[in-house]
Amino acid sequence: MYLYILITAICLTLLMLLIIQWFRDYYTNEKYLDWINGARPLPVLGNALEFISGDVISEFYRLHQQHGPIIKILLPFQPPNVSVTDHALLETIFRSAALLNKSNDYRFTHPWLGHGLLTAPGERWKKHRKLIAPAFSFEKSQYFIDIFEKHSCVLLEKLSKKVGEGTVNIYPYINLCTLDIICEAAMGTTINAQSNDKSDYVYSVKEMCRIVIGRSLSIPKSFDFLYQFTKDFYKQNKALKILHEYSRNVIEFRKKVLLGSSEQASSNTLLDLLLDSKETKVGISDSEIREEVDTFMFAGHDTVTSAISFILYCLAMHPQVQERVVKEMEAILWSHNLNVATYGRLQKLRYLEAVIKETLRLYPSVPIYCRRVVEDLHFGDQVIPANTTIVIFAYGVHRCPKTYPEPEKFDPNRFLTENQSAASTSSYIPFSAGYRSCIGS
Repeated sequence: MYLYILITAICLTLLMLLIIQWFRDYYTNEKYLDWINGARPLPVLGNALEFISGDVISEFYRLHQQHGPIIKILLPFQPPNVSVTDHALLETIFRSAALLNKSNDYRFTHPWLGHGLLTAPGERWKKHRKLIAPAFSFEKSQYFIDIFEKHSCVLLEKLSKKVGEGTVNIYPYINLCTLDIICEAAMGTTINAQSNDKSDYVYSVKEMCRIVIGRSLSIPKSFDFLYQFTKDFYKQNKALKILHEYSRNVIEFRKKVLLGSSEQASSNTLLDLLLDSKETKVGISDSEIREEVDTFMFAGHDTVTSAISFILYCLAMHPQVQERVVKEMEAILWSHNLNVATYGRLQKLRYLEAVIKETLRLYPSVPIYCRRVVEDLHFGDQVIPANTTIVIFAYGVHRCPKTYPEPEKFDPNRFLTENQSAASTSSYIPFSAGYRSCIGS
C-alpha cells in the first residue's frame, strides 16, 4: 500500500515538474515569439495533437493556410519551431552566414551518416563543401552519363515486363535503379541492386532509410532512451554493421588501386576525389571519407528516387505533356538514327527540363528542412531567439498563388524561358537556397 502511494506521489511530482518546466519555457519563448501566429498549444503536449493524423505535410500546409506564412509550432520537449513560407523572411534566412547548422531533427541520421555534408556543423560543412564541390561540376557530370544509361536500360527491361498489368508501383524499381547509379557514380563499385534486390547491402540501405524517416515522425522513438528498447534499434545496429563494413572495404580497395597503379588510376567518382584530397594533405580522415560516401548513398538515391517517380507519375497523368516530351526527345536525341544521349543533347531538352522543374515544384523531394538558430535572428523589428528551430516549408512555398497562379495545377509552361518572370530566389527552393543549398543543384 505504501509502495503504491510512493510511486503515485513520484509520478505526480514528475508530472507537476514537467508542467512547470513547460510553462516556464513557453513564457520565456513567448516574449520573443508573440508576434507569430499559430495554433493554440496545450500544456506539455504543445501542438502535437495537430499532427495526430500522421500526415505531416498536409498538417503543416493546413496550419499555414489557417495562420499565415510565418507560424510557430510547439512540440513536447523540443525547442520552439518557426515554420516559414514568407519570402521576405526566407531571403533573410538564406542570406545569413550564421544559419548554417542543421536542426536537432537530423540527429537520427548520425549513427549512419555521422557528420557528412548533409548534417555537418557550420565550419566542418564549409571545409567539406569546398572539397567535394568539384565532383559536381558540369564538366564532371558528363562522365556519368554512361553510368546513367547503363542502369536505366536495366530499369526499362524490368518495367517492360509490367506492360499491360494495369497500375504499377514504380517506386521500388526506380529506387533500385538509383541505388545502382549512386553506388557506381559515388564509389566506383557495382552492387547490381536491380538484379539482386535481396542482397544484405541493398536491404540494409532500405532499412536505414525506413528507420530514419520513421524516427523523425514518431514522438516516442525520438527519445534515445526509449528508442533503445524498440525492435528498430536492434535492426539499425545490424544494418549499420553491414553498411559501414561495405563502405570501409570499398575505401580500402580504392586506396590500394590508387597506390598500386603506375598510371592515373583515379576516376571521376566522389570517393576517388576524396582519397586524392587526403593524399594531397587536405586533412580528411578515413572515417570522414566513409561518412561522406554514406551521406551521398542516402541523400542521393532517396531524393532522386522520389523525383523520378513523381516525374513519371505526372507524365502518366498528363498524356498531352508526355506526348510533347516524346516529340522533343525524338527530334533531339533520336534524330539522324543516332540513339545516343550525349551531354550536349541533354542540355537542349528544354521542355523536359520544364517538366522536371514543375514536378519538383509540386512534389519537392525534401518538402521540409530545418535550421537551428545559434544566435538571435533579426527580421525587421522582430527577433527569432537563439535555440529556435527554423522550419523551411518548401512544399508550402511552392503553392503560393501569388507566385504560381492555380498552384495545384501541373503546368510545365511556367518554366519555359519565355514565360518565366523575375522571381525571388526564395520562391522556388526544391534544393534549398543560399549558403547551404544542395551541392547537386
